[in-house]
Amino acid sequence: MREMEFKMERQNLVKVGQHVEVVERSCPANYHYIIKPAVAMSGCVAVGDRLSVLEGTVTDIKHNDRGFYVVVEFDE
Repeated sequence: MREMEFKMERQNLVKVGQHVEVVERSCPANYHYIIKPAVAMSGCVAVGDRLSVLEGTVTDIKHNDRGFYVVVEFDE
């Protein structure tokens, strides 16, 4: 299992336990992932740390002064 955190701008776009799909986008030196349909975005991921599966389950939603963060668990 592998967990990844995504930044979500508004609350209640996903729920804990929800199955989500992500799309992979590449930049010149790294990758980032977006929960479909444009719900939340990951930080930069190094080429060697790319996801091998693009579906996962929301395990936690955190809120702090910087916003909402969605934790997704991937079965890798």
